[in-house]
Formats: sequence, C-alpha cells, structure tokens
Amino acid sequence: MKGAAPVDLESSSDDVIFDSLRKELERRMPMNRGSPEFLIELRRLPRGLRAMAATYELDVSLTMDDLGWHFGNWHSVELAEETASGLEELEAAELAALFRQAFEHAKTFWMQLGSTNWSDWYAGSELEKTMEPLNEAAWAILEPRWNGIFGYWVAYARTHPDRIGWT
Repeated sequence: MKGAAPVDLESSSDDVIFDSLRKELERRMPMNRGSPEFLIELRRLPRGLRAMAATYELDVSLTMDDLGWHFGNWHSVELAEETASGLEELEAAELAALFRQAFEHAKTFWMQLGSTNWSDWYAGSELEKTMEPLNEAAWAILEPRWNGIFGYWVAYARTHPDRIGWT
C-alpha cells in the first residue's frame, strides 16, 4: 500500500522505526546537506520528513557541540528557519522556542559565524557565553528522551504516519 509505513508502528521498537525513517530520508535526500540543492529538495518532502531532514544536523550539533557551533557549521538563515519549523512540526515546542532564541542571538554575530575562522572566534566569545544557558536547557530537554531529537522523529511517526509519505 503506497504511503504505508514499512514497519508496524505499534509493535516495532524505536530503533526499528528510526532506522526505517533514516533509510527513507537517505533515499529521498541523497545530496550533501550543505549543498544548495538541499533546501530545494527539503521543501519537496512531505511535512513530517521535511521536519526530520531539517532537524537532523541540530541533533548532531547538540550531541557533539552546542547551539553556537550549529550556526557556525550550518550557516544558513533559511536552514535555521526550516529547523525551527521542523521542531515545531515534530511537537518539540520547548526545544523550538530555545532554538529560535539561540538563533536570534546568533544573528547578532552572523558575520563572524560566517567567517573562515569562525570556530577560533567562537571559543570564549560573547556568543558562546550567551549560548551556555540555552545549551544547558536544550540538553536537559533532550537528555531523558530516547536518542535526542531523533526520539521526536519516532514519536511523530507513531502519531502522524500519514505525514511521513513512506513509499
């Protein structure tokens, strides 16, 4: 059946559902996330997959670094807006509000974040200090969840399978 989940959303483990979502995203979005085509293709996805694709790198950033590093590594206003909207779609309202607040702070230093040596500048910067409480709050939201932001993906897929567009 077209559009049906390839796994049983009621009895499958979170790991199995996540793996199915990851494979669907890889199939539909094979290009580099930093490429100009990424945002074009992202906007063609069903709203659930679009939200997941837009939040993928934020999960990585919050696992490996912090919010400031996220804006330096993914220096795109359009992608930041997609990420915030994606968090809202995934029903991660508290995290979305934190992300939007961090983005407002990051925009104040947007030129520095876009520079060649932004990571050297960021260490010890006013922005890094401003991000500290936002990072702590974001980590506190994600810490009890299975697999960080990816946990929102699984919960969303179980609740809104019709918005995934599995093929």
